Amino acid sequence: MKTAGAPQLVTKPGKELHGSATLPGDKSISHRAALFAALAEGESIVENFLVSGVTHAMLGALSALGVQWKLEGTTLTVDGQGLHGLSAPSQPLDCSNSATTLRILVGALAAAGIPAILTGSPGLRRRPMKRIVSPLREMGVPIVAAEGGTAPLILESRPIDRPLQPLVFYLPVASAQVKTCLLLAALAAGGPTTLYEPGPSRDHTERMLNAMGVPVIHRPQPAPNRTYETILTPPSPLSLTPLNLTIPGDISAAAFLIVAALTTPGSEITMLGMGLNPTRTGLLDALIQMGADLQIKDQRQLHGEPVGDLTVRYSRLHGTQVSGALVVRMIDEFPAFAIAAAHAQGQTVIREAEELRHKESDRIAVLCTGLRALGVEAHELQDGFIISGNGIPGGAVVDPHSDHRLAMALSVAGLAAEKPVTVLEADIVTESFPEFIPTLCSLGANVAVKGNSEL
Repeated sequence: MKTAGAPQLVTKPGKELHGSATLPGDKSISHRAALFAALAEGESIVENFLVSGVTHAMLGALSALGVQWKLEGTTLTVDGQGLHGLSAPSQPLDCSNSATTLRILVGALAAAGIPAILTGSPGLRRRPMKRIVSPLREMGVPIVAAEGGTAPLILESRPIDRPLQPLVFYLPVASAQVKTCLLLAALAAGGPTTLYEPGPSRDHTERMLNAMGVPVIHRPQPAPNRTYETILTPPSPLSLTPLNLTIPGDISAAAFLIVAALTTPGSEITMLGMGLNPTRTGLLDALIQMGADLQIKDQRQLHGEPVGDLTVRYSRLHGTQVSGALVVRMIDEFPAFAIAAAHAQGQTVIREAEELRHKESDRIAVLCTGLRALGVEAHELQDGFIISGNGIPGGAVVDPHSDHRLAMALSVAGLAAEKPVTVLEADIVTESFPEFIPTLCSLGANVAVKGNSEL
């Protein structure tokens, strides 16, 4: 039940969007940078770190593990003491609503061999954890989950002179979080660990570990397997080089601005320094299939990650189909993509995306419910959805069910709707994009918060 007087996000249509925007640091890379810096030996400096609800969960956990860090603006400095410099926490580690924090922390703690309990919000405690618990147990990690295979997760101590078993494991679903968890645990294995995925999950972990001196190979396998192979060989002795990097702009945050410009007549905006990692650009490919006018300039490398400036212009979109590897490469962008589909002419069909049911909310169910409340024809499938696009009537109050990406997507829906859209739980957007509302307003959008809020 929503609290009386809680902030609401009201979006009114009618204004073109123009200008440029600087994006927050990539959420996935920020999580990894903070944790990997803690595992390094020496001081790491990370610029453009994402300061948000989910990264505060990671930083809080690092403090509980005895890691010294300092955050000044968006510059994070971490005093890394090495994998075995972590201290056993005196209390359960609260990962809040961040599955990334919980899953990749488990991998690091498994390698360190220290006892810990990891828990989080009610929503996080509903998310599936068997996908990491089962392979970790195969490696010899003493770990148990709650009934049903969910958090809290309990790790028992393990002697550091007893290496974990090398693993050969086939992930049933491509998942960068699961992959990262197992690769971190593999740092303490007695030989190479090999993982296979059915799709190209994001490879930030592989890039960062290689830069820190850990040999990781990541490559697609030829037909008939068509899997993606990742091999980590733990160095001996184990030592990770400190980080000195600037994090690219988050393409998942940019997704909402991209769709806002594409669907609001007369709009043209540019996003500066946006991450263009090919494992993350599925949204751009899907939108181009729909007829989107996108132009990338000044492509360059930023500490091993490709970046560029993306200009987006209002476009008349048409329906498309998304499935297979493309789903994996845009798994976090479907809430924003669905708003583009609602404005496109014809049907847009999403299949092989059942993983969306296991995010901060059941994104298939909640997304379709929200779109129907706005007058859009949206049909739920077990592994996806079908949207019949013809614009958004709007004029409704919609509930994002405590999902930050749903809140932002539904608010963007109001920019080119026929009537205003009101989104409950406005403050949830700070989980991943604290400057979402000010950024939209700076581009000319008519967006305002009602109720008690510090947004």
